[in-house]
Amino acid sequence: MAIQKDRVRFNVGGRIFETTSTTLANAGRDSLFGAMFDDNWDLQPDITTTEHFIDRNPDCFAILIDLLRTRELYIPTNIPEKLLFREALFYGLMDHVRSAKWGPFDGNRLHLSQSVKGRAPGDGTAIRAGPDGGCCVAHGSMVHVYDWMLEEHPPINLDYQRVNDVIWVDSESIVISACERLGRDDGGMGLFSASTGELRYKFHVTHENQVKSYTGGALSFNSDYKLFSSCKGRSNEYGIGVWDQVTGKQIDFFYQPVGWSTGDADKLQWLNGTNCLLVATLFPRKDNCYISLLDFRDKSMVWSWSDIGTPISDERRVRDAIAMEETNSICVVNEYEDLGFMDMRSSSGLVRWSSRSRLMKGKMFDEPCYPKLASHEGQLFSSMNDSISVFCGPDWVLSSRLRNRYGGSICDFSIGGDRLFALHSEENVFDIWETQPPPIV
Repeated sequence: MAIQKDRVRFNVGGRIFETTSTTLANAGRDSLFGAMFDDNWDLQPDITTTEHFIDRNPDCFAILIDLLRTRELYIPTNIPEKLLFREALFYGLMDHVRSAKWGPFDGNRLHLSQSVKGRAPGDGTAIRAGPDGGCCVAHGSMVHVYDWMLEEHPPINLDYQRVNDVIWVDSESIVISACERLGRDDGGMGLFSASTGELRYKFHVTHENQVKSYTGGALSFNSDYKLFSSCKGRSNEYGIGVWDQVTGKQIDFFYQPVGWSTGDADKLQWLNGTNCLLVATLFPRKDNCYISLLDFRDKSMVWSWSDIGTPISDERRVRDAIAMEETNSICVVNEYEDLGFMDMRSSSGLVRWSSRSRLMKGKMFDEPCYPKLASHEGQLFSSMNDSISVFCGPDWVLSSRLRNRYGGSICDFSIGGDRLFALHSEENVFDIWETQPPPIV
């Protein structure tokens, strides 16, 4: 039982609540309650009242205090979820609500939470999960941004310049790459506010002491606040550019070797363990596939693979690639959802194909939605038609399948903030998959 001095009384919207500083300590230092107490979670000396008035919704306060007591979230049917979420934001308890609302991400325990129809006509081209459970959807020259409550923020309009890629650098900022003249000025890449859509600054390419117009392509970043983008310009600026994502200043450039298409790359992925950047240019953008690992410390290509000069059938054309550092391998997928694996430690270029993962015979739907890959916490994900397959274990055995027939085939998917977002090809419909929390006993 809490001792007398541990008890705290609140008057919230006219209703009296009593709890303890021990319970309030569960909210953490970044919460409103953390601001009311000292380092020992005693009331600060300047707080002399015995009752602390807060002019907010008392029903939501009761739910949130109970969440701090039990770490479980129960929302009565008469309380709108978005109302509770807004109150949680005021108290600084958003992370507590999120973690109680859905459990840690597990591809084999995901369930379809809801489907959201886009706000603009036309096919979507890309979906990107944000670090806090929100997402953004790109189609044409538009990017629609949603927070973790799936409320839409002001859309970002690039004035008829087609979006090539989008990446979240943090929960408040996204970088968009597009075709030249982003925002009617030289440069094909900019950093935007996720909440307001405001363009904060542009990333320029400088070549021979001149700012060049260029098309920004695939994007990636690392923990040292470096931003990478494939670049294709009108002069000699073809390759991978590097910028400081805090200042927007260009700090490096990797000019592509003869015969390689780094400036046209479809995918970039930073590898923390090897300090290298995976660069993949894939079929059908190019007749041949190019995959390489770039080390920017000495401007070298330390590993590479291409299907040039090797007999290859259409069913072995690589549609996507992803590096998995924990197994020192690069996984590729073809249009039949056959998985192939290459050893990053070997220069043989041998692809070990496996058809055990194939879910169905025959090709894709008529819609050109090619398979995509993602990995997350030791699980491998691959999209095919209207489903996403989950693979686990050292041999990547098919363990489950996520499927929603509504919306057509899946053109892109992304994992982040303990959610999986899948974008369908029809009318920008996207699904939200979450891991259900343990049942309340």
